[in-house]
Amino acid sequence: MKKLYPNAEAALEGLLFDGMTICAGGFGLCGIPERLIDAIRDAGTRDLTIASNNAGIDGEGLGKLLRTRQVKKMISSYVGENKEFERQYLSGELEVEFCPQGTLAERCRAGGAGIPGFYTRTGVGTQVAEGKEVKVFDGEEYILERGIRSDLSIIKGWKADEAGNLIFRKTARNFNQPMATAGRICVAEVEEVVPVGSLDPDQIHLPGIYVKRMIVGAPYDKKIEFRTTRPRAEAQGAA
Repeated sequence: MKKLYPNAEAALEGLLFDGMTICAGGFGLCGIPERLIDAIRDAGTRDLTIASNNAGIDGEGLGKLLRTRQVKKMISSYVGENKEFERQYLSGELEVEFCPQGTLAERCRAGGAGIPGFYTRTGVGTQVAEGKEVKVFDGEEYILERGIRSDLSIIKGWKADEAGNLIFRKTARNFNQPMATAGRICVAEVEEVVPVGSLDPDQIHLPGIYVKRMIVGAPYDKKIEFRTTRPRAEAQGAA
């Protein structure tokens, strides 16, 4: 099966439709599928529900899709450092399902493993628990969380072979692995593709069976979410 496509537009052809649910890997601007996000923006697909740790920052990452009003709902665990996210939520333009970080990762992992729901103590007694089933185990209350399944997963990897076996680089592994398995179809954006047999099987993070399509997105410009610097004179004085 040929998995490598020439560009993001070709890899997403026939997969996008209005009202779909997308699981997107990455944490802030680390390990995000930049080229695939750009292709979704350019396609104009609307009323999206996106499960992702956060929505990038203003004008970067998933923030691009917020700016073009293509997102209807975000399922996220961190909603800071994005003023457009805040504005749309407070004005009622964007629906937000806030989900604790570990719970979000497990909901996607569970969805990918065919587990429709699980119980957790995280969120008990808070707004997170509102409207959810509560069950007692060993004298402690737990709330029921549903697994997440999406129409599409978009992820960012470091290196893959032609069969789609994939390695994530350091912290870019973050949400990419559970998001990849939660989608009915997973499209991976990677920096390098090598021949089958080139990767050490013990080093593979995501088996190729989960990856249906791939693109090579490199080169990339490393973007930093929040940068704090000292004035040059102060820095020289400290030295």
